[in-house]
Amino acid sequence: MSEQNSGDDRQVLKIAVASLVIAALLGVALMLFLPLLGSFVDQHFSAGMGLKDAAVVAFFTTVVTLVIFAVAAGDGLLGELQFMLSGFFGFFLVLWLLIAWIF
Repeated sequence: MSEQNSGDDRQVLKIAVASLVIAALLGVALMLFLPLLGSFVDQHFSAGMGLKDAAVVAFFTTVVTLVIFAVAAGDGLLGELQFMLSGFFGFFLVLWLLIAWIF
């Protein structure tokens, strides 16, 4: 049993060393690739929309969407106010950050 265990231990050690070497090579390749990626991004992508402009777009999109939801809800409009407010702030935050990120 001990010979089989020592053979397994050697095989595990070989696999671990090979995995570490591959991970180190991939890390070095990634570090060498980052300057090329940076110049590509600078050349092909625009500055986009800032957080201030994205906040304005997100606010009006959220207001219009929640007005449509409120009209569709109909009867329970006053009872649903706390859900509408929490939904407004959550939806606004998500839209604001996504619009700023994408555009």
